[in-house]
Amino acid sequence: MRRARATRGVLPRLLVLVLALGVWQLAARAHGSIYFPPPTRIAHHAYDLWFSGPVGHVFLTPAAVDAILPSLGRMSAGFALAAVAGIALGMAVGRSRRAHALCNPVLQFARAVPPPALVPVFVVVLDFGTPMQLASIVFSAVWPVLINTAEGARDIDPLRLDVAAVLRLTAPERLWFLLLPSALPRIFAGLRLSLSLSLVLMVFSELLPGTADGIGFTLTDAQSRSDLLTVWAVLVLLGALGYLLNTGLLAVERRLIGKARTT
Repeated sequence: MRRARATRGVLPRLLVLVLALGVWQLAARAHGSIYFPPPTRIAHHAYDLWFSGPVGHVFLTPAAVDAILPSLGRMSAGFALAAVAGIALGMAVGRSRRAHALCNPVLQFARAVPPPALVPVFVVVLDFGTPMQLASIVFSAVWPVLINTAEGARDIDPLRLDVAAVLRLTAPERLWFLLLPSALPRIFAGLRLSLSLSLVLMVFSELLPGTADGIGFTLTDAQSRSDLLTVWAVLVLLGALGYLLNTGLLAVERRLIGKARTT
């Protein structure tokens, strides 16, 4: 039954995707512009550029190793640091009324600042390079996790807290068995926002001078050489990465929240 339902849910989405690609293909062929290539040419170029390598390298070419892997490494490191810091600080702020009252204006102000606007500040403080890129990702991606975690920690049913007090749960036990499971939906809402911000900031930080590898560097280099097929391939790659990463995070969310509800 579950497989049948999953199949019924996937088929309409695949049909919409195929129709969208078909419309794109026909429109590009009809227009005949070098600035608007059909998806078949883009896919063929992306395959030759990044995914036509040997089996021992998981079909990745040297260009993919120089472009995709460094970017994924920076984004993953930045997202992981933002998630850990956001959850830890969010729990601390959310469980203290005084801390929440004092910190909330600062948190709301920091959340409202456009993330790309902070990159020049980190360039001045840290200069160009990986530390600046990681700092810009972490500082921008931490706020959605922190704020959502704090709100999730504040919304816990007081009756459950009273039961924990009656059972004399220690602080680590209360955190692991009560606070985190109750706040998981809000935490994952913040993580999804942070994941998209991490991808955006990763690309934006690699567009700046001083970067020698990464997806953003590939995009800038292709634009300077008027290599439009590579520009389109990078854009499609970023869209695919964003979709795959979000899908993976949603799968983890369903699994963890399902376990939390059954315990």
